[in-house]
Amino acid sequence: MKHFRLPADDLEYSVLAALWDLGTASVRELHERLGAPQGLVYTTTAKVVDRLREKGLIQRQRKGAAFEYRPKVAREMVERARARNALARLLGTTPRSAAAALVEAVEELDPRLLQELERAVAARRSPPDGT
Repeated sequence: MKHFRLPADDLEYSVLAALWDLGTASVRELHERLGAPQGLVYTTTAKVVDRLREKGLIQRQRKGAAFEYRPKVAREMVERARARNALARLLGTTPRSAAAALVEAVEELDPRLLQELERAVAARRSPPDGT
């Protein structure tokens, strides 16, 4: 399993998501896509890219005079880790009542999603050999 730290905020996550979408990009390209429209200066975008690299989420390779960045961790791995982290915070020390509230909230948002969750739980509980 790869070792990485999760994005700390929405900006870090947005930059990482842009790299997942683009495959590779320079800081300039990321800034033009995300930073400039948000009114950020180039150095802020560059700092976010550096932090993501330090966290083990992206890697860089020299391309001419600049660096090109690409994701080092798959979107699915980061999404699973973010979901686990959010659920741990949500469930806290009283997981039963929090889980019941979560079920109610999901049912209100989208009853079909609750059915999908039921199927996922059933699949998780069934033996791997199908017996």
